[in-house]
Amino acid sequence: MEFIVIGAIVLLVVFAIAQYNRLIRLNITVDEAFAQIEVQLKRRADLIPNLVETVKGYAAHEQSTFDAVVAARAKSTSASSVADVAAADGALTNALRGLLAVAEAYPDLKASANFLSLQEELSTTENKVSFARQFYNDNVRALNTAVATIPSSFFSGLAKVGAREFYEVEDAADRNVPNVKF
Repeated sequence: MEFIVIGAIVLLVVFAIAQYNRLIRLNITVDEAFAQIEVQLKRRADLIPNLVETVKGYAAHEQSTFDAVVAARAKSTSASSVADVAAADGALTNALRGLLAVAEAYPDLKASANFLSLQEELSTTENKVSFARQFYNDNVRALNTAVATIPSSFFSGLAKVGAREFYEVEDAADRNVPNVKF
């Protein structure tokens, strides 16, 4: 009889440890996924000065467009929370759309090897940003489901893990990536 009680207690402890560790793993995975978004946004931000300089060489009179891109880039590199990063990401996407629209008006620029290379790099980076956002949201969904469902919900306080916010762009127009044409 006493072995059954001890066995039941051991099973409960093992179960509790498994639930705790599951929540910690999910939380770490969400943090890692957000870090990947930041890596890809940094990569995109690093491309922007080269893109702006290339376009400036052909369209020097479009200063307001360049200023908007530079300001949006500055905001995107200083944002830290999920909501702030998403908002800055949306603003930068809009500013890039404006820059690429300016580029459309200059056939010599569109034919420039440097500009074409930067466009290709930006297009690749935009795809990576999109995949990173999806990966983050998938992991947030898994964590939020675990935090909200039994039995793991009983251990979320102990693990100091709570529901996390999804990566969402507020303005529906900002959800579209810049149109990068070749």
